[in-house]
Amino acid sequence: MAAYAAFGETVQDAGGSRRDSDRASREEEAALLAICAYPAVTEGDRLAKARYLLKVEARGELDLPEHMQALLRSTMWKG
Repeated sequence: MAAYAAFGETVQDAGGSRRDSDRASREEEAALLAICAYPAVTEGDRLAKARYLLKVEARGELDLPEHMQALLRSTMWKG
């Protein structure tokens, strides 16, 4: 969430440089991949993750193969 907020601030900041925008975009992507990869264990965690990712997907932002791979790996049992 913090990465998305930082990205939005950078985009809206008229004085922001292209480099700032690129850095914020990379941070945003890293945060989204981390959420996708997070192995939610409790029901509450699974619901929060699913609700958040459904909102992200509705905006068309969950579109890279890495997102799907991370999501699928996060559901695999590691015993």
